[in-house]
Formats: sequence, C-alpha cells, structure tokens
Amino acid sequence: MLLKLLVLLLPLLPQSATADDSHFAFNGFKLANLTLDGLAKFTPRGLLALTNGTKQKTGHAFYPSPIHFKNSPTGSALSFSTTFVFGIIPQYPTLSGHGIVFVVAPQRGLPGGLPSQHLGLFNEFNDGNKTNCVVAVELDTIYNSELKDLNDNHVGIDINGLQSVTAEPASYYVEKTHRFQNLSLISGKAMQVWVEYNGSEKTMEVTIAPIGVEKPSKPLLFLSRDLSPIINQTMYVGFSSSTGSVFTSHYILGWSFKINGQAEPLDLSELPKLPRMAPKKTSKFLTVGLPLISLASVFAAISGVVFLLERRRKFAEVVEEWEREYGTHRFKFKDLYIATKGFREKELLGSGGFGRVYRGVLPTSKLEIAVKRVSHESRQGMREFVAEIVSIGRLRHRNLVPLLGYCRRKGELLLVYDYMPNGSLDKFLYDQPKFTLNWQQRFKVIKGVASGLFYLHEEWEQVVIHRDVKASNVLLDGELNGRLGDFGLARLYDHGTGPQTTHVVGTIGYIAPEHTRTGKASTSTDVYAFGAFLLEVASGRRPIEASSMGGDTVLVDWVFSLWSKGEILRAVDANLGGEYVVEQAELVLKLALLCLQGEPAMRPTMRQVVQYLEGDIGLPELATIGISATELRFSNSEGFSEFALSYPSSMDKGFTGSSSVAESLLSGGR
Repeated sequence: MLLKLLVLLLPLLPQSATADDSHFAFNGFKLANLTLDGLAKFTPRGLLALTNGTKQKTGHAFYPSPIHFKNSPTGSALSFSTTFVFGIIPQYPTLSGHGIVFVVAPQRGLPGGLPSQHLGLFNEFNDGNKTNCVVAVELDTIYNSELKDLNDNHVGIDINGLQSVTAEPASYYVEKTHRFQNLSLISGKAMQVWVEYNGSEKTMEVTIAPIGVEKPSKPLLFLSRDLSPIINQTMYVGFSSSTGSVFTSHYILGWSFKINGQAEPLDLSELPKLPRMAPKKTSKFLTVGLPLISLASVFAAISGVVFLLERRRKFAEVVEEWEREYGTHRFKFKDLYIATKGFREKELLGSGGFGRVYRGVLPTSKLEIAVKRVSHESRQGMREFVAEIVSIGRLRHRNLVPLLGYCRRKGELLLVYDYMPNGSLDKFLYDQPKFTLNWQQRFKVIKGVASGLFYLHEEWEQVVIHRDVKASNVLLDGELNGRLGDFGLARLYDHGTGPQTTHVVGTIGYIAPEHTRTGKASTSTDVYAFGAFLLEVASGRRPIEASSMGGDTVLVDWVFSLWSKGEILRAVDANLGGEYVVEQAELVLKLALLCLQGEPAMRPTMRQVVQYLEGDIGLPELATIGISATELRFSNSEGFSEFALSYPSSMDKGFTGSSSVAESLLSGGR
C-alpha cells in the first residue's frame, strides 16, 4: 500500500538536480519546493509572487539544491537551458518598477541586494565586482541612465553587474513579417522567456514571446562569450525582483530548467492565471435581483436621481474633445477628491504662491500621490500646455519626480505627482532642520540631480528645459535619492532646434543674466540655475539672503571672494562639523562657479557636469570666470511678470514644490 502511494505521489514532486543531468519543471507552484526571501511567496492559486504592493523592497526565489555547472572547478561551463512564464502587473498603467531577473549565482538569495534600480541583485558597493560570479537576464521596466539602459522596457544579459553586456528593447520575432514586434513588459499579460547557453560554442541566446506563441526562430539577444571564468562548479538558479516608488507585482507562472539539454516545455494549460490589472466591477443590482415595483421603489428612484444630480454637480469637471486622446494621463476629479479625503487640511503638505499641495492615496490602485491645485481664469494656451504636461508625463528617470497626469475642473487645474515621503531638499538645509544631511548624502543628491538634468537636456526624445532648478524643487524619496520635480514651468523643443519661449520665469537668485535680457530659456540657463543649486547644497545657504548689515548677501559673490583668496572650503556648511571629503567639496564649489559664469558659452553642458562629478574628466582651472555681483542681485523685479516669479519656500510636511506653477503660462506667458 505504501509503495502504491509513493508511485502516485512521485510525478507530483519536482525532480532533483544531479551532477550529470540536473533538471526540474514547475507548471505552477502549488507543490513547489523553493527557497524564498523578502517579499517572495506562493499565492493560493499557484503563482510565485516575487513582490507585492510594497515600495522599495526585494524578493528572491531560488531552487534549493546546488546545480553542477562544471565537471571540475577548472573545467568549462556546461550547456544549460531554462524557460519560464512571467507577468508584471503595475498599479498604474504607464508606471512600474523595477523588473524581474533570472539569476545564476553562487548562493541562494542575494545578501545586500538593494531594491529599485539594483533589482535586488547588487548594491552600490559590489555592483560590477568580478568576484560576484553572477550571470543574469534582466526584464527591466525602469530607465536608468547611469546604468546605460536603452529605455524603460528592455531585456538584457548582465554579468557581475547591472550594466548589461548586451540588451534590446522588449520584442519578439514574427515569422510572417520577418520583423520584431514590440512587447510591453508591464502590460499585465503573461509572456514566456527562453534562455539557452551552448557550452561547446560558448554562446548565449535569450528569446521572448507572448504566452501561447511558438518559440520564435530568432532570439532577441545573442552573446558570444565563454561563461566558464564567471560560473563556479556549483551554482544556484532562481529569480530576483524589486519595487521602487510605484506599487508593482511581479509573478512567475511556471519554470523549467535543465543542464546539458533542452529544458522541458511548460504545459501552458496547467499554468495559473494572472490577477486582473484592475478589480472587476460587479453590479449590486444583479446580485440582489430586481426589486418589487412599488411606491417605495419609485420614491427611492426619485431620491437617487436627485442625489446623483447633486453628486454630478459636485464632481463636475472640464473635459473637451481634444483631451480624450490623452487617455490615462487625465485623472477624474472624483478619484482625486476621494484620494485626498476631500482635500482636507490634514492632508495638506504645503502651499505656494499659486497653489496648494495635498497628499493622497488613489482609491483603486492605492498609489500614494501628491496633488497640486492651481487656479486659472484664462484658457489661453490651455490645449498646448496640457499637451506638454502629457509629454512630460512620459519622462522616466530615477532622479525625476514622475508627473502622473492632470485634471481640469471649473476654475482649477490639478497636477498629479508621485509622492515623495521625505519632502523637499531645502528643509534639510535651512531653518534648523530636524537632522542635517551628511556630505555623502548631499553629494549623492547632487550627482542624482545632475543625471536627471542631463537626461532632460540630451537623453530624452525632446529637449526639456526645467526652468526652475533649486533645492525646494528637489525632492527626496525613501532612500534620500534626489529627484527633480515641479515641471510646471518646463518647456520642450526638438533636438537641433531652439527654444521659443520669450517670457522670463523662474526664481530670483537662480535666473541667468541673459534670460532677464532676452526672455529666452535654454539648457544653458538650466546649467546656471544648477550652479546656484550646487552652492546651496554645499554651503547650506540660500542664493540671496538678507544681511544683518542691511541689504542682501549674494551667495555666489561670497564664494567667489573666498575662491579669489584661496579659501573656498570656508564656504562648506558649518553644520557638517568639518566631516566632508575635501576633494569632493572643492570640486562641487568650483564646478558651481564654472556653471555660474556670466557668458553662456563658457558654461559646461550637463553632460560635462556629470563627467566632472563622476571623475571621468578633470575640472578645468578657474582662471577668470567673469561673475559680477550685479548679475545675481535683483533689487527690483522690473521686466518680470508677477505671475512668472517664484520664491524659495519649503513645504511643511512631505511632497513639495516651489510656488512656481503653470498659472504663469495659462495667463498668457508662453
């Protein structure tokens, strides 16, 4: 009897790995034996959930037994093959984070692996180390310029680090058209991946396709490289995943692996189903049945109509025909009203000259957001402005605050941003902050904002001029990464053309002198503002401060005078207590003066700024930089529109932005 029971149970157990022919297959994970850590867990329906609706976390799932990838420690890596079906379900249709990685590693789990762009694999200290002995295939859904990512939807092969040795946009080969068809990794649909390494030919292929489509004849990725120096004799295989600032669920539906042979095909009919991207609406009317027709029901219907009319009036919003093309970028006012609990004072994060910012949680997706309410009376330029807002909403960079969309209602414009839990940078620099950022944290923020601006100026499909770079517009996420936000004044134009704006906007103390003369903003005026920002962060002082002797103290004049005396390090924030890296502090202060030169052509580009900060090129000597105090000292605002200027101001509690908003544009200032 016991023998019969064992015979019946044997097919249900995963096959164990052997030195000669290691293999296993999981068509669903109800009976799977895997080692899990972090967020990873098995769901009741048999899915392997690597992450859930939690921010800034990791999840790992590994086959528990070591697998022999070599016959001897110094031998050649054996051939191996794996296939798996995955699905990524974001809580917001156009945003996700951060992806799934198939991993061959020397140990189960990946100690020290960080979330967000690190994908749970590595951290900033071991990324790229040759001793990692890791081979991975990433399905990456966030663009990171510092990792030289192609885009926010790509597949790559990684060796010992997160910078892929080869990568391509997610797509699959279609036999009929003889072309590659694009795939969206965050579509919420199941897809299959095949990874095959040929130990004899020393080649690796990665193929991807929608579930149910036969394996394409051409792989997406092809790598000619001997993995023998990277792979140890015994290794572990599994998956890693991580979340960032947006709720995302990463699933594996089935998985097959084999050494020295083709991985067993998955039985797609047995795989569990992915959850829906949004909860299916059910009709209460159908669940309770039709009520009896009576005077009471008629009275209830009339009362209901009155209630709905009143509710419709309460949530009425402006929707014109030209806006319908923007789809998911347009939020319903009702959803924002519920998210912010009716825009209660308790949810108020702060207020500026033209609007108030509220924290909210979207009722369906549970995504934390910040909603900026600004009033507008003029419709001039509204269509063009909304088109630009939607375009800016497609920006994807880890050092930018995602602008999720907008809503228009009566005399209001509402801008919806991702929520940043640590608020704005300026509240950590001025006015007796709760705690002082140390030098390494500040330098990390500086490099992050520089990377974000470089992306805006050169790496996106259009040139984006921010026009209001300053500490109060830099927000800190949960890991104190700097993210440039508040795109209410940003402008776009095509590469190879010039900006068309002729209206002076920005914040006093950050506006380039040529901008006040011509009214034209450019990438060079952003660089100028970035220079003022560098001085802000390094010194802990505002660009223009009231002097105890009367008048104003201009920060750049003071730093310039210290540099002239050979005492530039005296400008470093005294709150640091002398705890800073001298070379880095000197680099930041001198780079700031380089960016603040009066002649635009003498300023570096943001590409060069990033190279200086990374140490890829040396900073030129500052012989004569031609900075005049009068270029920053604005004793009056002649020539400026009162709607165009914003002033440095820190919000009290969370997400913040400057008081500069789109209203300057809506009132005619293009």
